[in-house]
Amino acid sequence: MASYLVTGVAGFIGRSIAAALLARGETVRGIDSFITGKRSNLEGLEAMEFMEGDLADPAACAKACAGVEIVFHEAALVSVPRSVDDPVSSNRNCVDATLNLLMAARAAGTRRVIYAASSAAYGDTPTLPKHEGMLPQPISPYAVAKLAGEHYMGAFTRVYGLETVVLRYFNVFGPFQDPTSHYSGVLAIFCRRMLAGEPITIYGDGEQSRDFTYIDNVVHGNLLVAAAPAEKVSGRMMNLATGSSSTLNETVEILRDLTGYRGQPAYEPARAGDIRDSLADIRLAEELLGYAPIVDFREGLLRTIEWYRSGGGVE
Repeated sequence: MASYLVTGVAGFIGRSIAAALLARGETVRGIDSFITGKRSNLEGLEAMEFMEGDLADPAACAKACAGVEIVFHEAALVSVPRSVDDPVSSNRNCVDATLNLLMAARAAGTRRVIYAASSAAYGDTPTLPKHEGMLPQPISPYAVAKLAGEHYMGAFTRVYGLETVVLRYFNVFGPFQDPTSHYSGVLAIFCRRMLAGEPITIYGDGEQSRDFTYIDNVVHGNLLVAAAPAEKVSGRMMNLATGSSSTLNETVEILRDLTGYRGQPAYEPARAGDIRDSLADIRLAEELLGYAPIVDFREGLLRTIEWYRSGGGVE
């Protein structure tokens, strides 16, 4: 019997949460369909019970949730451009999958589901920092799909009594993030290309800003949520980030210093669905969880570069 289920366990966030749980000696089950997850990310997780399955299949969800107390729901098609290209697949793998998982968790007697939501739900409103009281204004199919999952979480708490907690992530990066796809996170792409001395492209003028959040901060926040009393967190949504931001141009300069890269970025028109600026207000997570970032941006970039430099992300 598994105490914890991690969905999307072959993705870099799911993999990192599972590794932290295993390091504590916990009993962990993971599930992934490998649509975007990588089999190589499962290396080092041999103590975990692994299931290959698609959450769009209710039977796979039922099998995954059996005997589980807490679910970390990290599975999704995490890409704004991909959702613009194919909104139907984004809906299937975010909305349908999340509802199936919630149905299975309820039927299995699971106590708590912790949901990986997205800061994309805030949309492109100029107000900074983004706080939980703001009305969502999603501008991409991905953002709409992730927001729908948030509402399903809240409904299952109110209607069925299932403990759910929603964590809105802000631009997570770090080791095990896939740098090879044009749908990948910008820092994964930049790190790999700059280490290889290859050209990099910025979409827009580079002055757009992001609350880049190193993976260890996200793992830390998830583990705090798993341990938090229900009366504090059940049915709640909160930001999980650093509370600071950097522009892409500033980020390139830091990466240039850390990698020795000598090239200049090419600039292309901004992409449809991308937001201009993102910065999190993290005071609610501080209040409810005692959360504070444990790794700052530059140190996170350094650790990420060292991972890629050592051959990480290459199959």
